[in-house]
Amino acid sequence: MNPSASGWISKFIYIFSSEENKMHFTSSKVFYETLKKSGFLYGIPIKTLTPEPLTHLSLTKEEYGKINLLHSLVYIYSIEKNSKNYKEAITAIISFYKHLDKQKKGWFKRFSISNSETATLEKVLDSRLQENTFLSKKDAASLLTYALLFIDVLCFKEYLKEPATSKEEAQYLEKNLISSCLLALKSKKRKSKYDSLLLELFESSSEYLEEKTTNNKEDTFKSFSFFSDKNFLTKKYLLDLCCLAVWDDGEVDASEFQFLQQLAKQLQFTNEDVQNSLDDLRNFSAAHAKKIQLFEYEHPVKHLYRQSSATVKLLILRNKNRLQQELEESGELVVLLGKSTTRDLSAAEKQKVKTQLLDICKTIPSLTIFLLPGGTILLPLLIKFIPKLLPSSFNDNRIDGS
Repeated sequence: MNPSASGWISKFIYIFSSEENKMHFTSSKVFYETLKKSGFLYGIPIKTLTPEPLTHLSLTKEEYGKINLLHSLVYIYSIEKNSKNYKEAITAIISFYKHLDKQKKGWFKRFSISNSETATLEKVLDSRLQENTFLSKKDAASLLTYALLFIDVLCFKEYLKEPATSKEEAQYLEKNLISSCLLALKSKKRKSKYDSLLLELFESSSEYLEEKTTNNKEDTFKSFSFFSDKNFLTKKYLLDLCCLAVWDDGEVDASEFQFLQQLAKQLQFTNEDVQNSLDDLRNFSAAHAKKIQLFEYEHPVKHLYRQSSATVKLLILRNKNRLQQELEESGELVVLLGKSTTRDLSAAEKQKVKTQLLDICKTIPSLTIFLLPGGTILLPLLIKFIPKLLPSSFNDNRIDGS
């Protein structure tokens, strides 16, 4: 199963249907803890929710995110509706996302021309992984990691019960979750310049903190009354998100811990629950990630380059054998690429490289991304990674392992 190729949802549903015992969970708590161990709730998905991998491919964070989001949604449908009709589950998920569409121009219209519901949902999930949040405020949304995607699952659960009010409930849920996380951030005794920048941005660009800036602790924690009647999954998620909000420096000081204790009391959790959430986060961070954070920011150009570089590298690795064969059969291209490692190519030579690379991309379906409008800006990245496919004699200056 390749989550970046068309048809992956049909394959997933087939697996879900044939291996239900591996796809279901014994309780809501087990489901939640499995999501947490997968990294999905921390915004860094590193594995699927099944005991064994669902694919032999080495997946990206985005691909794991898509699989785990779909798995969660289908599982919630099967539990809430007590149904094994997964075709109806797909229909319900699409209806859910369409219902939550906040009239964003073109957001859902571009999905309506798909030939099948699974193809439509594939595009919807691709879009969700790109935008990460129901909120339309671009400055705020740019700071939110994949950790917020679990809101989709919570809202879908409510949608299946009360479709008419689910859109408003989703908006309130997300706003209150993020507001609570920002309160956790404000609880930090020693705030970095980055922390202050985050708070300033949210306070100036949204209403998240407009009613929550009082220094009175009693008034502050009254704001959590929204969560008083919520289910276990929502309350546990809020606690873990607030832990994540103060974790950017890898430490929890006294004021932060006091905040988390007060939050736990409001949610009817114990101090042991707080410690367990922090221990889970600490253990995951030590094992799988150097840095975990709820909010992140980087320059748009840097972000584009990082994302593009990861995409090109992934495409090359997944098409390594075919691409290597095509390159070896294109003698002139290999010669020109070899020359480029020792001197700048002339304009005519650069054009030849571009033309021949695009010809190769035409022969490999996965590489047709380079033929799309604007795709040629990724060619320098393709050239950057290609030398690793060729014999070491291709580049006399290459160092083994580099």
